[in-house]
Amino acid sequence: MFFKQGRYSGFITPFSYGLDLVIINFLAYYLPINFLTPYLFHTYISIAWIVIAFSVEFYIIYRYTKVTHILKLLFRQFFFYGLIVYAFIGFFKQPNMSRLALAKYVAFVFIAVFILKFVFYYLLMKYREKIKGNIRNVVVIGDNKKTQQLINVFTERTEYGYDFKKQFSPKKDEFNIMDCFRFIVKNNVDEIYCSVSELTNTQISAFINFADNNLKTLKFLPDNKNIFSKKLKFEYYDYLPILSLRDIPLHSPINAFTKRAFDVIFSVFVIFGILIWFAPILALIIRLESKGPIFFIQKRTGFDNREFQCFKFRSMAVNEDADHKQAGKNDMRVTKIGKFIRRTSIDELPQFYNVFFGNMSVVGPRPHMLKHTDEYANKVDKYMLRHFVKPGITGLAQVRGYRGEIEQDSDIQNRIKFDIFYVENWSFLLDLKIIFQTILNGIAGEEKAY
Repeated sequence: MFFKQGRYSGFITPFSYGLDLVIINFLAYYLPINFLTPYLFHTYISIAWIVIAFSVEFYIIYRYTKVTHILKLLFRQFFFYGLIVYAFIGFFKQPNMSRLALAKYVAFVFIAVFILKFVFYYLLMKYREKIKGNIRNVVVIGDNKKTQQLINVFTERTEYGYDFKKQFSPKKDEFNIMDCFRFIVKNNVDEIYCSVSELTNTQISAFINFADNNLKTLKFLPDNKNIFSKKLKFEYYDYLPILSLRDIPLHSPINAFTKRAFDVIFSVFVIFGILIWFAPILALIIRLESKGPIFFIQKRTGFDNREFQCFKFRSMAVNEDADHKQAGKNDMRVTKIGKFIRRTSIDELPQFYNVFFGNMSVVGPRPHMLKHTDEYANKVDKYMLRHFVKPGITGLAQVRGYRGEIEQDSDIQNRIKFDIFYVENWSFLLDLKIIFQTILNGIAGEEKAY
């Protein structure tokens, strides 16, 4: 299904980018602009379009976004795009270029993108309304005027794509917060909307912890209570203000697209630049030392708590404990070549295939064995928050020294602390910093890489 059900539809933004770039380049090719250097002009307008779109958040449109906001984005995008296009004449000394033709070009692009954007917006709304795709299951906690307004939005504005499951009233004597949690899990609810005025501080904390540990999106209907010291994000559902507790940077389509594009480029470079010749050599050495497969393939927990097959070069003799027991110091299962490739992290290189296939990212929280996910989810508070993003080959916790065997509770607690910081504070520069530090650590060798 093209528009999958989930936190965001990962293909919509890349598809929109691609389609708009085709339009601006197609019209530039066929309209009589008279540029002398076509390749330079096409490259220039493509980069300009992407940079402007990123700056004005042109492609960040939510299911509850109003038409007026889309119009504002369109005019903002084309105001700067028109200026940049005209600047080409002065920057690259193009006296033969027709300014009138450039004005017509910008106008035609505006009309084409305008029509395309609203047709796409309309079709997506109809897709949610008629076909019931791209749906999010929701529950409402509270029974007052504001919650009823919100429920009316969910039930009447079907084009938003919300499936209202149930309303819980904390005012009633029979209200039981655990029954509420069980219903949410059983009915695969995606988002929880709480009226702050009807919940105690203890209940609010319970909902926050439950949402964090079960990968649920939690939002609040505000009142005048000062309940949180951290910054909250305001959103409007048909003029009704909603507070979002946690803003995950990688849930932004543009950020997700940027990270995925980097992952694909980086993984292709490693696969065809290194693995294509290095893997056969290492495979021969591994096979000569011990019998068994070249690759160690293990089920691990990934994005949104989904299982995937994680690839590594085999560094141990074949054993029955591989899926249950982590490698420890002086572990007898580790082979001689295995000690070297584990210490230098070479054993992780096949995970670039996971990155290319979309199971992993170059940078992110390290994926854990299924056994450890079940164990730590019940043991470490907010552990499941790390699954809001794709797992990584390397991560912030790893470059800060928390990698390898979990010897005591503080090891996993500190690792999760760094994982959550990464999830909540992701940036492209942070990824580059982690990659650079990982390379340095790999060259120097790491103490806990055994």
